[in-house]
Amino acid sequence: MTVLLSGGLVFDGCGNLYEHHGILLDGECIARFAPLGEFAGYTGPRVDTAGGTVLPGLIDCHVHLVFAGEANTWQRLTTLQPGAITLRALEHAQALLTGGITAARDCGGKDYLEFAVRDACNAGQFSGPIIRAAGRMICMTGGHGNRIGRVADGVEEVIRAVRDQIHAGSDLIKIMATGGVMTPGVNPEDAHYSAREIAAGIAEGHRFNRPCASHAQGTEGVLNAVRGGADSIEHGIFLDNECIDEMCQRGTVLVPTLSALLNILRHPNAGIPGEVMEKAERMASRHRESIKTFYQAGGKIAMGTDAGTPFNHHGENAMELHYMVETGITPADTLTAATGTAAALMKLDNRGHIRDGMIADLLIVDGNPVSSIFAATDKVNHRTVIKSGTVVAGQRPPESGNIDMATEKTVKTPLG
Repeated sequence: MTVLLSGGLVFDGCGNLYEHHGILLDGECIARFAPLGEFAGYTGPRVDTAGGTVLPGLIDCHVHLVFAGEANTWQRLTTLQPGAITLRALEHAQALLTGGITAARDCGGKDYLEFAVRDACNAGQFSGPIIRAAGRMICMTGGHGNRIGRVADGVEEVIRAVRDQIHAGSDLIKIMATGGVMTPGVNPEDAHYSAREIAAGIAEGHRFNRPCASHAQGTEGVLNAVRGGADSIEHGIFLDNECIDEMCQRGTVLVPTLSALLNILRHPNAGIPGEVMEKAERMASRHRESIKTFYQAGGKIAMGTDAGTPFNHHGENAMELHYMVETGITPADTLTAATGTAAALMKLDNRGHIRDGMIADLLIVDGNPVSSIFAATDKVNHRTVIKSGTVVAGQRPPESGNIDMATEKTVKTPLG
């Protein structure tokens, strides 16, 4: 069955905003994206997008499905049985989808429990985004994430840890290059793995065609990960000019996760451990400076939120776009980071763009997010979420099949 979306603006996932264009859906795919004149003779069902914008479904490159945004996420996780953890991960995946996130990368879970959720969502057994999952994050003895990660020390053991993840079914390798905020007793500025250890782990992942994401906050650890060949740097809080230059030269993608620290700072008296608050307060301004400088240097950025960390809730991921714009990234580049660039990082070759032949993962919003990013960040502006050509959230088509997903509410925002 074909459906024509027309009347509003279209953002294509590559930074371009179109007027007077239509998107013809055929089943789960985009059959044609073209000027409206090409559809003059179309007599099938239509969706009126007037007053709004159609863009690719948003992609979050850094979530933790097993965490639920509690003040002390680690402590809560230890009280739950495996079945309860799996069910909460499914609930979070479904919250992502209804929040406009049609694909997500889980950057570290617990005992591979999130794999069942990944497999069920990817197979269409349950509603959810396309998920790529890292499995157990790899860290040194006493390192960031050691309470649920795969602890490994030395080159040979790091290689074995990577093989463990691949054997378990991981889609990507997550390796911890530095300390972090949530683990007690570690300093985010400290490099944890040596350059040799992290390079060996990344090379082993690449040998088996697994991209590698590196948690890296301090400068030395970032450089170790970048020089070791990491596909993405997660967080990138203390980037200096050397880090930025080498990342730009190598095409290393930065996944900022601004939501993580900002949501901690917004809840100073809500039970977040004092050490976590102290680290967040010390690092937040430096984090924003690093992201802004990296962007101004022309670096590649993909959206990621670290959803699941304190008060950083699944389903509210789109607010990351607002935080990115606040650092000085343009709305168009921010939207590209959350669509085309994110899809490339996740190796989703048939998603993240609006063009002929792509899978129809779409978000229809009121207004023009290139003019005002709130059109995409605030869920009140989300008209419809479409996954693989099917409406999964928002206004649904009536049973008659005469499809009209437009809402009565429209926001007349001029083209930005």
